Amino acid sequence: MTLSRFAALQWLSFAVIAAGLVYLLSPILTPFVAAGILAYICNPLVHRLNAWNVPRTLAVVLVMGGIFLLLGSLLLIMLPLLEKEISRFMSRLPDWVEAARFHLLPQLQQWFGAELQWDSQAVKGMLLNDWQSTGGAAAKLLPWLKSSGGAFIGMLTQLLLIPVAMFYLLRDWNKLLQSVDDLIPRHSQIKVKEITADVDRVLAEFLRGQISVMLLMSAYYVLVLWLVGLEFALPIGIVAGMLVFVPYLGMITGLILATLAAAMQFTAFSSVVLVWAVFGAGQLIEGMVVTPYLVGDRVGLHPLAVIFALLAFGQVFGFFGLLLALPLSAILLVGLRHGKSWYLTSEMYRNTNS
Repeated sequence: MTLSRFAALQWLSFAVIAAGLVYLLSPILTPFVAAGILAYICNPLVHRLNAWNVPRTLAVVLVMGGIFLLLGSLLLIMLPLLEKEISRFMSRLPDWVEAARFHLLPQLQQWFGAELQWDSQAVKGMLLNDWQSTGGAAAKLLPWLKSSGGAFIGMLTQLLLIPVAMFYLLRDWNKLLQSVDDLIPRHSQIKVKEITADVDRVLAEFLRGQISVMLLMSAYYVLVLWLVGLEFALPIGIVAGMLVFVPYLGMITGLILATLAAAMQFTAFSSVVLVWAVFGAGQLIEGMVVTPYLVGDRVGLHPLAVIFALLAFGQVFGFFGLLLALPLSAILLVGLRHGKSWYLTSEMYRNTNS
């Protein structure tokens, strides 16, 4: 009994020291945590290529190159589309100002019972001058970079660290796992491997479910926006669907792009409202139906548990809590399952029920 208590005290001390180190090093851990997550996601692809007699280093380069190519493709879709829509928006802005004067000014005069003055030329000039003044943003940005150069360089360094750390983690993944395995106490090795295998299975199911959500929501946005008659339904729908893995980012990005495109294409405001309704319905479908069933069922979480996890982790940890809510909940679920199994076979449970 004394030895078991001493061992428990040792593990508790180790946990406290590890938690303290994580807290102290938290400002620099972000790129390494991000690289670890990406390396875990990409390791099956590297392992598959390695099994086809592709050298592991080359396999890592190919997989990372594919990821950067995919991200670059998304940017090539988004940025030109956004630039084109903003340019069209500014070219049509004077017409909208004149239409607002013609239709809105009489309504305002009727509601407030006063004679209101509307100088269309002044409004147009103010809006266009504000837009043109943004062209000098670079000149305003340089003094900010000079005064905040250290913070900017630090942020840039952390971003550059992610692919570097990811490369070395992927290349040495098997060696790192073996090193961790060598540190596990021999009497606990079988149980630890069982738990880690369950966690790995659950996270793999989560990733498959998340990919299914991305594909399904891309198909939804493309199809429904096409039915609405939006000209850029295909690129906007793909971008909105592919970005749903980051909570709200896909919906917000797609909504902004679709609103600009609809404002350029349609003359009736009701058509713009219809586009808004598409994204509102999409957010409800994705959050209340698609994610709980395609992701929650795969990892063994009840749909209500998925919704609760998103709200709870978002409340406690903010944006990153939303991003990691489901995988962390799945890992916690594995721990609870093994904890319940241990409890049901423990003396405490048997003595309580005897």
